[in-house]
Amino acid sequence: MSWFKFFLCGAIIAFCVFLGYLSAGKYRARKLFFGQFQQLNERYLAELSYLRRPLSVFLAEIRCEGEFGDMLRAFWKERIVRAEYSFLTADERRETGEYFSMMGRGDSLSQKNFFGAQKEKLEEKKSQSEREAKEQGELRLKLGLLAGLALVILIV
Repeated sequence: MSWFKFFLCGAIIAFCVFLGYLSAGKYRARKLFFGQFQQLNERYLAELSYLRRPLSVFLAEIRCEGEFGDMLRAFWKERIVRAEYSFLTADERRETGEYFSMMGRGDSLSQKNFFGAQKEKLEEKKSQSEREAKEQGELRLKLGLLAGLALVILIV
């Protein structure tokens, strides 16, 4: 009988920690999104400076995953930006739309200036999202563990 209690307690704690992990998914997705966004900006600046290939050729070579990859593929096929993700604020959605609306528009010098100015903003967003993901991920796991322990105490 005591083995059953130990197993039940372990399962409850594991389940609550898993729920904590799932609740931090928004922050992990945000971290991945801005990390890939910043990488795209770096590669596009290099493209503008050296290779200067057509935008469709450049976008065809980019491999991204998650929500950013979906948005980039939709932009490549239809030239429409769909950044309606719950982890982005309204300002971030607007800025993302403005960013992609400038891709392939105008001469290379004006694009270098625009995307060069975006570089610092994206680096800040990336570091902020990494910090948030770390803090919130740890917090939510710990809260899940504490909730599991509280349930175990109440049940047993």
